[in-house]
Amino acid sequence: MKPTIERTVFGSITIDGKTYEHDVIIRLDGEVKKRKKKLSKVVFGTSHVVSLDEAKHVFEKGARQIIVGSGQNGIMKLSKEAKEYFEKKECRVDLLPTPQAMKCWNEAHDKVVGLFHVTC
Repeated sequence: MKPTIERTVFGSITIDGKTYEHDVIIRLDGEVKKRKKKLSKVVFGTSHVVSLDEAKHVFEKGARQIIVGSGQNGIMKLSKEAKEYFEKKECRVDLLPTPQAMKCWNEAHDKVVGLFHVTC
């Protein structure tokens, strides 16, 4: 069952009544996990660019859509390699500032995975 994102402010996101003070991934089965941003930080020196390794970690077989909350001010981006990876998997990516991505997530009906950056 897809959880509902209730709120996001700088530094946190509230999903089904639980507040997380770190970036999260929401899996196809609705499980909320901590984002493994080190997968990108080791490559780019920042977690504001999603690396190929992180894209591979985020993607799940069967996903038709990835919603990326790029931070409160929309700072986070996908690397060229991450974009190409999702394209090869025929998985649509919606990259939006986290408050807009939250609305997109709540309205999504496809098989969707979410990656939400809660700062910047």
